[in-house]
Amino acid sequence: MTDQSERPAAPAVRAAGGAAGPDRTPAPAETAAGVRALLRTVALDLFTLERNPLPRLSRPRWLAWLPHAAVVYVAVLFAFLTTEQMSNSYHVTGGWPLVAALASGGSILLALFRPVAAWWLALLAAGLVATHIHDHVGEGQSWPWPANGMIAFAVVLLLVALRVPARVTVVVVTVPVVLTALAEALLQPKHSESFVLSVLLLFGFVGLLGYALRATRLARTKLAEQETLTEEERAQRTLLEERSRIARELHDVVAHHMSVISIQAQVAPHLVENPSEELKENLAGIRGNALEALTELRRVLGVLRSEHPDDAANPHHPQPTLAELDGLVDNVRGAGLTVTTEIAGVRRPLAPGVELTAYRIVQEALSNCLRHAPGSQVEVGVAYGPRELLLCVANTAPTRPAPPSQGAGHGLLGMRERAGMLGGELAAGPRPGGGYEVSAVLPMDPVTQKD
Repeated sequence: MTDQSERPAAPAVRAAGGAAGPDRTPAPAETAAGVRALLRTVALDLFTLERNPLPRLSRPRWLAWLPHAAVVYVAVLFAFLTTEQMSNSYHVTGGWPLVAALASGGSILLALFRPVAAWWLALLAAGLVATHIHDHVGEGQSWPWPANGMIAFAVVLLLVALRVPARVTVVVVTVPVVLTALAEALLQPKHSESFVLSVLLLFGFVGLLGYALRATRLARTKLAEQETLTEEERAQRTLLEERSRIARELHDVVAHHMSVISIQAQVAPHLVENPSEELKENLAGIRGNALEALTELRRVLGVLRSEHPDDAANPHHPQPTLAELDGLVDNVRGAGLTVTTEIAGVRRPLAPGVELTAYRIVQEALSNCLRHAPGSQVEVGVAYGPRELLLCVANTAPTRPAPPSQGAGHGLLGMRERAGMLGGELAAGPRPGGGYEVSAVLPMDPVTQKD
């Protein structure tokens, strides 16, 4: 019986193992495919009219457009020099010097916005100049590049290299050098001198300079982005630390007092001989409110301690809705207020955000009535419209002075913020006959309302 480990691997298995090997030499077909992909990418980069404006200077601001002004000046200068050199140095007559000048200067201007297209135009201008000065080259004169034409093309190369990837920079530098070498080898006039080495050095230096400047600009951009991210992370960390501090304060102070209130309310009936049923009921209400406040406080603490407050809701403690409005009203009645409710329209479940906001607005308005209008009569109205939910909490004038409030008066502000987050409105103010009224309009579908 042959051992499985000694059997030769199947061809498919060997191929898969070879493909996964880290030191595998690429097959010729894969190398050819990679070369074709690279050439295809370079071709797409070269045959494009994509707009790629020259960036402005970031600092100082008043010199932001200085590079653009300098390019315009250089374009006009070399357009003039091209005309002068073709007419005076090479004695080319007719309208060709003007055409070449426009093409040369236009390529520099075009490089401000479309660098690759400007490179093609500069090549065309160089070919046009070389063609028309070929028969006019004298002793010691250069061909196919006049001195001014070579420098003008170098300006275009610099503007291109500042904004294209390195692979494109290599191509736009190599192509004119190769074309120069071929032109000198095949068509060079008798009296001209070879300038291919000068072209190679100048264009190579310009390409390296543009690449270096572009790399520096990209590095600064990435550094600025990283600094922005770091600043945002620092602000987020500061926010989390502040929320944690608030959570600790709430836990150590408020939660402690609420726990003490709950325990005292539970123990109080046992400290009184023959307590009345009304006293027991009121103490039970106090204990229930304290326990409910502790539950809400634990939920708030969970939100404060979470890095994602929107995801911090505890599934075991669902948010209150208008379906619990009767319990809220009964709780306020137990505290000594006369409260009546009226529901208009077809009562139906709403979006969770609308339900919670409506409940909190009514809860805060009733709490204000307890604090500031003792002994008053309160009316709570809820109207379900086709697109909006209407809330109204109104109280009559208080029958006895209100005790001093220890709060900071942020209740109305909080209600307005809740309504505003949904795209709703809230109004509050005194009633003509005395008392106070809070009314709110909330959209049924806050997402649709926002859009």
